[in-house]
Amino acid sequence: MDLPPQFSSTLNPNPHPSPNVFLDPTSDSIPNLIQNPNSTTLSHYLSFSVPKKRRRGRSQRNPASFRLPLTLPTDSPSSSSSRAPASDEIIVINKEPKTEALIALSAGFPADSLTEEEIDAAVLPVIGGIEQVNYTLIRNHIIAKWRENVSNWVSKKTFLDYIPQHYHALLDSAYNYLVSHGYINFGVASTIKEKIPSESSKPSVIVVGAGLAGLAAARQLMRFGFKVTVLEGRKRAGGRVYTKKMEGGNRLCAAADLGGSVLTGTLGNPLGIVGRQLGELLHKVRDKCPLYCVDGRPVDPDTDVKVESAFNRMLDKASRLRQLMGEVSVDVSLGAALETFQQVFKDSVSDEELSLFNWHLANLEYANAGLLSNLSLAFWDQDDPYDMGGDHCFLPGGNGKLVQALAENVPILYEKTVHTIRYSGDGVQVIAGNQVFEGDMALCTVPLGVLKKGSIKFIPELPQRKLDGIKRLGFGLLNKVAMLFPHVFWEMDLDTFGHLSDDPSRRGEFFLFYSYATVAGGPLLIALVAGEAAHKFESMPPTDAVTRVLQILKGIYEPKGINVPEPIQTVCTRWGSDPFCFGSYSNVAVGASGDDYDILAESVGDGRLFFAGEATTRRYPATMHGAFLSGLREAANMAHHANIRTLKLQSHFNQQQQLHVYTLLTRQQVLDLREVRGGDEMRLNYLCEKLGVKLVGRKGLGVNADSVIDFIKSERGNRKPVSTSLALKPGVSSKLKAGIMKRKLIRRAKVVRKSNESIDVGSANKLSEEVKMTDLVLPDLTVSGTNQSDLSNP
Repeated sequence: MDLPPQFSSTLNPNPHPSPNVFLDPTSDSIPNLIQNPNSTTLSHYLSFSVPKKRRRGRSQRNPASFRLPLTLPTDSPSSSSSRAPASDEIIVINKEPKTEALIALSAGFPADSLTEEEIDAAVLPVIGGIEQVNYTLIRNHIIAKWRENVSNWVSKKTFLDYIPQHYHALLDSAYNYLVSHGYINFGVASTIKEKIPSESSKPSVIVVGAGLAGLAAARQLMRFGFKVTVLEGRKRAGGRVYTKKMEGGNRLCAAADLGGSVLTGTLGNPLGIVGRQLGELLHKVRDKCPLYCVDGRPVDPDTDVKVESAFNRMLDKASRLRQLMGEVSVDVSLGAALETFQQVFKDSVSDEELSLFNWHLANLEYANAGLLSNLSLAFWDQDDPYDMGGDHCFLPGGNGKLVQALAENVPILYEKTVHTIRYSGDGVQVIAGNQVFEGDMALCTVPLGVLKKGSIKFIPELPQRKLDGIKRLGFGLLNKVAMLFPHVFWEMDLDTFGHLSDDPSRRGEFFLFYSYATVAGGPLLIALVAGEAAHKFESMPPTDAVTRVLQILKGIYEPKGINVPEPIQTVCTRWGSDPFCFGSYSNVAVGASGDDYDILAESVGDGRLFFAGEATTRRYPATMHGAFLSGLREAANMAHHANIRTLKLQSHFNQQQQLHVYTLLTRQQVLDLREVRGGDEMRLNYLCEKLGVKLVGRKGLGVNADSVIDFIKSERGNRKPVSTSLALKPGVSSKLKAGIMKRKLIRRAKVVRKSNESIDVGSANKLSEEVKMTDLVLPDLTVSGTNQSDLSNP
């Protein structure tokens, strides 16, 4: 859902701000370094700071930092006249490998090492050494190349011309991994949509939920060739991402994001990439955020800075405290620690300072969609190191544009509320109402709140490990009041402003306002309700909520001589009462850890039932892009398990059956065939492609096939023919010996299917059906060679 903006100060750093700040969809700040490698900003990016997104101000104080290794090659290919052996040299693809490493870093990859997922995927036979260095350089280059133009499909051929051939194995590994796991070539660009086959060629998959996770997975699985059906309980796609069109008189309208609204960390955000593919200009959420006291007076800037600094120091103390406490901190809440620190100076601060401090606590509860008393002191911010970096942005017109584009041509069945999922080694059954949907696999993308509520019955029951993880993780609440006014009466040079409360229990009630006037298409304000107030808001009458919001706005603007008009239309959310989510987004509650996100992501039923959603990603929980990325992740996992089952079936087939195909060869052709190396598959290719012979199955040999085969067996074994039900016609034997055996050698190809040398049985059978033996020397008798498995033997 939403995360708080990264405020740097209550003061506007730009004395002459532009009323509309948009980002160019055709570029982002890191790829621009490729075009200008000597940019003075490069040194800034070499220490890639990850701002702590849960702090309102001074977000770059003590940031987590990724330092890039200084050993990455920067020389050009022409800088050295001699080259070391391929196994000992570092490949040089680009003069700015550090820039490419930063782009890969923003996509979630270490600059110079492998992720755990890459290691699990066995992208390299051996971890470490020069081969890993070259792999990461190639991987980073592929990512950077696609980011230059995300509307294009980057093919492997793009790199073949300038990556030396002895590195092509690494290129294959890196490229295949990035494509299959959705790090490149994803989204809604026309060149990418063209890759979705018109007909499915792989097993059927049922996706439960048409939110961002379900849509991302469905599109990727469709491109892989799976038959996909998406079941959605609502009448719309998007789940907790919902853009509502608000309308008034005089053609006044605005797009209100009632759910997820802020694209956080646009440097690597995949939804930012989808926005660029749509040609959308992202609006940077500006830092300016004035705060107003209970009576509507502006908060003194010096007091704001003072309290904010004290609040940040308190968070630092909490971090040190958990380090000292060790494992004990797992059972302690962040709220308890902050309350202890707060008591130290509580009596020495003014009422305004105390209200300001409570505002920061409300902002923290907003970021985590949970009460501070429920958040884990040990792990509440465990995902901070993975922040993608970059600006926080709005998508003009609302995030519904992303949903609409992702849902295009995806087979979604709406108003299908799933209540039962059966899974076994044979497949899955997903039951919605009285309808049963069967498939090879299923992907469950329902929110954590639905899993906690037990709205879906799993048969058999989910493993206890997963049930415990569902119970431990927290699932919080954030609500909104959206108001469409007849005109803008607030300042146009800001996107946010805040309001303090003198009641700690109501500190999250309408504490922050978002101005959408520059991006929604009309004069729209949205007030946020977080923490304990968000739960009370669920039962507050909408008229009371709107009245309270208007009182706050009038208290702020009427003293300035500005009239606050009545809103034309208002909408109050009730996410906690919504049966399709029962809340807003996840958090790490007391007793939980980041491991629980991984547990929720685990598949069950021997690769039949999978899980995706923001609560299944420990790196990007509580975010829209986290949900999207989890869908791409599970699409790769499902394809992997489907491939494993296919290989097992092939192996079983190999053990149970052998495919015999037959043809007629001259002696010279047999001698040539013996020289072909590479196994039966290469020999079969030689027969069909080089020699152009026709292969037929046993039925294509005619009624006398058994007699001829037995005869040839006997002749080669210097034995008399075995008695058969079909005797050779008089004269056939002598004719065969005197004629055919001197001029022709009839070969029988017994092709043994191997898991690593597969033969297209369908193609062979098709050949056997189409080929008629009219080209044989004997019109009334079809003959076969010996029963040997190796085609190279005479």
